[in-house]
Amino acid sequence: MIPEQGKVKDPVCLMQVDPDQYAIDYLGMHFAFCSQQCQGRFLANPHAYIGIPGEKAPKQEGRKVIKRRHLRLAEPLSDEEARQVIEHLMSMMGVYSVHAQGCELQITYDLLQATAAQLEATLVQAGAHLGEGWGEKLRRAFVHYLEETEVQNLEVRAGSGGHEHGGPHHHG
Repeated sequence: MIPEQGKVKDPVCLMQVDPDQYAIDYLGMHFAFCSQQCQGRFLANPHAYIGIPGEKAPKQEGRKVIKRRHLRLAEPLSDEEARQVIEHLMSMMGVYSVHAQGCELQITYDLLQATAAQLEATLVQAGAHLGEGWGEKLRRAFVHYLEETEVQNLEVRAGSGGHEHGGPHHHG
């Protein structure tokens, strides 16, 4: 892909974006993003997207972390609700497929671009109600934890000393 004049590459989804769009400075480097979703993924685990001297990050190597999640809704979706929910989820970066049937949703996505927590927030915005039983809440919390841990383990680190954090700075 030929870079567009005056554009920069979003390190999460690799789209060309305006340099001041959802912009931050991190470790003295400037980054811009296509959406809050991509900015949020970067801020949570920056070194899954940018490497360190001598070592590329997983995203820079072209890696994907494909996940398939089943979510249980509190009540079945009507055909119109299912269409809206699928449309909302498919508009997210990194979502490859969504299937809705009754109270069940099956979503396939790239964890380096979207998380279960982001998918759930989009579902709520689309008007869907997630299962409220403690078992469902616990299962979702466990998935969030597993995803967070998995991406943290993918981050490149300097030496063996763990995270090198310079704290990102948002541009107004």
